[in-house]
Amino acid sequence: MLETITAPAPEPRAHVVVVANEKGGTGKSTTAMHLIVAALRQGFTVASIDLDAGQGSLTRYIENRARFGVRQDASLPLPHHAVFAASNADSRAAAAEDERQRLAALVADLAPRFDCLVLDTPGGDTPTVREAITYADTLITPVNDSFIDLDLLGRVEGNPPKIVSPGRFSAVVWEQRKLRAQRTGGSIDWVVLRNRLTTLGSRNKAAMADTLQELSKRVGFRPADGFGDRVIFRELFFQGLTVLDLREEGLGFELTLSHVAARQEVRRLIEFIGLAGKIAPAERPGKARLSVSLQTGPGAR
Repeated sequence: MLETITAPAPEPRAHVVVVANEKGGTGKSTTAMHLIVAALRQGFTVASIDLDAGQGSLTRYIENRARFGVRQDASLPLPHHAVFAASNADSRAAAAEDERQRLAALVADLAPRFDCLVLDTPGGDTPTVREAITYADTLITPVNDSFIDLDLLGRVEGNPPKIVSPGRFSAVVWEQRKLRAQRTGGSIDWVVLRNRLTTLGSRNKAAMADTLQELSKRVGFRPADGFGDRVIFRELFFQGLTVLDLREEGLGFELTLSHVAARQEVRRLIEFIGLAGKIAPAERPGKARLSVSLQTGPGAR
């Protein structure tokens, strides 16, 4: 008589969101924080990793949020947060391998325990940023609404603008997509956000939209409108808040038309990404809470 063997159920895995762009100053940390809070406010458990320990914008954002919540006696949802330290190994190759192994271990530790895992990356092209992209189920690339920022996605020349070739960052994403497929058979949904959008229409704004749409077909991303060029997005950093928090009682904010418009932008973005539909909540130990840790190892500083 043959014995029936039941295979163990696959371990639950977080939906991994990586926010990355080789160019700095495009709103990566602001975007990451709004995605984190959006997932938390929908009842999902969330972990976050700051891969830019030197600048630490996302880490400071989350710490500001924790302190502000205590001062205001407000119940603000927080992620489990880890800071990833760069390696101080003797050679570039050794440093890259040390960071690759530690990042793999950190993702393997967090992914089974949370519904959503968000990685915020530094500007620049490094082996660790490339490695992070391979873990992405959703890759978010914010770009300022200008052709200077677009250059890393696609080389554009002439007037009217014409795409000459894919840019350097597009080539990086292409390579990491292939690596991801080889490793796991998985795919990466790449979304490019036009950030710091002006409210006024212009020839440049229209040309950017047309060029991004054409480029998206060539290199394989989905273009989306991100956040407008609003002071509120910069001001909220010091309290650790997002525009999704402004209705919370006890925070002392009176909603203005600009605040309402900003909330609508974020909600449209979340809907476009389809984040809630991609996260599969599961029974995991513990609820999301602030727990900032420094990811270290033999080669870390």
